Amino acid sequence: MFYVGLDVSVARTAVCIMDAAGQVILERSVESTPETITATIRASGKDVERVGLEAGINSAWIARGLGEAKLPVIVIDATHAAAALKTGFRNKTDKNDARGIADLMRVNKFRAVSVKSVAAQRDRALLTVREQLRRQSLDARNIIWSILQVEGLKPPKLASPAFQVLLRQSLDDEALAPLLRPLADVVEHIDTRVASLDKEIAARAKASKACKRLMTVPGVGPLVALTYAAGVDDPARFSDSRTVGAHFGLTPRRFQSGEMDWSGGISRAGDAGVRRALYQAANVLIHHSRGWCALKSWAVRLAKRRGLGKAKVALARKLAVVLHKMWTTGEDYRLKAAV
Repeated sequence: MFYVGLDVSVARTAVCIMDAAGQVILERSVESTPETITATIRASGKDVERVGLEAGINSAWIARGLGEAKLPVIVIDATHAAAALKTGFRNKTDKNDARGIADLMRVNKFRAVSVKSVAAQRDRALLTVREQLRRQSLDARNIIWSILQVEGLKPPKLASPAFQVLLRQSLDDEALAPLLRPLADVVEHIDTRVASLDKEIAARAKASKACKRLMTVPGVGPLVALTYAAGVDDPARFSDSRTVGAHFGLTPRRFQSGEMDWSGGISRAGDAGVRRALYQAANVLIHHSRGWCALKSWAVRLAKRRGLGKAKVALARKLAVVLHKMWTTGEDYRLKAAV
């Protein structure tokens, strides 16, 4: 059997083909397209067992193309691979990285990652655009608040209606208007765009059977449902629903070395966007949902024992597990039965 390692960059990809004994059979630098890489591997005439490449910005596109060509492609965790590649060669080059990845394929020592579908990738991009615009709007609002504070106007919190009243009054001031008007216009324009994206997100969530099912859970709206669905993509890749919380970094981090053994805080592994969405859903469920359900009752009891902050994180982890279980079983959340 033969094994292929690919070190993918934007323009060029280093290709290394290695046999079962670890001998390099072929090394090439080719254009970074699935067609060119496939043609290079096919031209070698070797029976390939695995084709490996690190997770990166072009990995999904390349992997899908190689998969369509019926090549046994595997995308591996870049952080995990970096530790192995660092010990293998004195100099870091594209050629050496491709050789190291081929060797990882040969000895079967790698951590595979899931390649998102095109639909999930585009949903994630939509959510990323919305989050970026939201942050830009918040940055502009913070600058406005700072200007008003420096002027001694003592502005209230950004979310307060009184802040908008003060801003409108300040825009009538000839001295402050040149400072505030550009930022106020930017905020208004961005907020309009964000509102438009919210409508698109709601439409996509309502069109998805999985998202509609996830939204039967109190606290889970279109934004949280689409974020979770895009993050998981294929629920079948998790054999046990209980592992989903750990996948998104919502379980305690542990460090053990010799006499030292401690755990505390969450690992923060995986998709930060999904983790943030689950935490927001937990916050809404505890503070803003009407009525009671099993999830809210459990979280409130936990908050009395361990504190509200830990209860929200624990509820976010539990939501990750419950949402996955609902998705795989095809059942809606039974609110009345859970009271």
